[in-house]
Amino acid sequence: MLDGIFAFVLLDTRDNTFIAARDAIGVTPLYIGWGLDGSIWISSELKGLNDDCEHFEVFPPGHLYSSKQGGLRRWYNPPWFSEAIPSVPYDPLALRKAFEDAVIKRLMTDVPFGVLLSGGLDSSLVASITARHLAGTKAAKQWGTQLHSFCVGLVGSPDLKAAREVADYLGTVHHEFHFTVQDGIDAIEDVIYHIETYDVTTIRASTPMFLMSRKIKSLGVKMVISGEGSDEIFGGYLYFHKAPNKEEFHGETCRKIKALHQYDCLRANKATSAWGLEARVPFLDKQFINTAMSIDPQSKMINKDEGRIEKWALRRAFDDEEHPYLPKHILYRQKEQFSDGVGYSWIDGLKAHAAQHVTDKMMLNAANIFPHNTPTTKEAYHYRTIFERYFPQNSARQTVPGGASIACSTAKAIEWDASWSKNLDPSGRAALGVHVSAYDKASANSGVVQPEIINNVPQIAVSTPGVEILS
Repeated sequence: MLDGIFAFVLLDTRDNTFIAARDAIGVTPLYIGWGLDGSIWISSELKGLNDDCEHFEVFPPGHLYSSKQGGLRRWYNPPWFSEAIPSVPYDPLALRKAFEDAVIKRLMTDVPFGVLLSGGLDSSLVASITARHLAGTKAAKQWGTQLHSFCVGLVGSPDLKAAREVADYLGTVHHEFHFTVQDGIDAIEDVIYHIETYDVTTIRASTPMFLMSRKIKSLGVKMVISGEGSDEIFGGYLYFHKAPNKEEFHGETCRKIKALHQYDCLRANKATSAWGLEARVPFLDKQFINTAMSIDPQSKMINKDEGRIEKWALRRAFDDEEHPYLPKHILYRQKEQFSDGVGYSWIDGLKAHAAQHVTDKMMLNAANIFPHNTPTTKEAYHYRTIFERYFPQNSARQTVPGGASIACSTAKAIEWDASWSKNLDPSGRAALGVHVSAYDKASANSGVVQPEIINNVPQIAVSTPGVEILS
């Protein structure tokens, strides 16, 4: 019956027994460990366990641990968990109402708050619905009815441009934060320490979010609403274009939701919590997931012949001619992964930085140095080295998922296209022939402006009100 996000330990003082539990999807992090003396340890961070436990692991989402029964059991048993193919006909109005209810539910707060706005479909819908329903809330009475929105990116990035347009359309007080590639590189060690992973995609996306969260908290804002989860539920990643049938499509969405606690949820929670900021994620509302995952997956699939792009079912649900939620071109903007959208030169800069620290000879010995989840790129090797410095235990490295991935896919989905096995990069641009601005085009035409260098310091001209420089 519990709803929302949580991780807790409940002690019964009558007999000193306890239960520990974690929320349905694993938005809130939790780990469990065992000491040599028979003790059981529960912590929201790895670093709370690694000195005292002989073994520790991720506390699985949707599970509880009972000291009486001595084991973990799953309390969250939704219909989609079995991956059986659903058959409920697609009803755009029912889907719209379910998501609006999920957003409205998260407006219950008495602290200053805002929305994370990248200019993509998911965050823009969250911002649009929040702006519509803010007026009657307790927070609005205390802090005003004008919504604050926040975006981060390199100068000239796709997200900054789109987010500014959405903010103007919705009338939000928009805060645009710039960072440079060097700012991000300088923060990598702190990011890995706080996020507690060596997964390449997660680190790429966590770094801008980590930098942005620091600035948001400095403004006095204590809570933000974010758009994580939509791509997993609706098959929004670009590799879903190659899903061969609805059975494969649905199975992959189920796998992606089950793995969210190791990727986007980990990023969203820890990148914000590092600065004392709370993130809420309406797409991962229990009732909304049940509604969205009961739809016949044929209605979610991409069909170019019928003009249905990724997440078409969600876009169509909010395509309201009389009372539009968003401008059409934003509503139908192509998926841009966060680590790409902040600026294409961000990932290229990370790769170049890693190449300066990891030699070809080091890569040849990678399997001997890191036999578990052996890094296959210099960037992955660099992150792994930093992670092992903070978390050298075998238990720690096993909390991070591994396996091949293309544009954020699971290993299973790589089977959809034979060419993908030769191009295993988690960036959305790796889905060649799907992303409209694959690398060579993006570099030439994306409009990314490199800052002028004076005395080895990147210089960025600021002319837009509300724009702040992270460095």
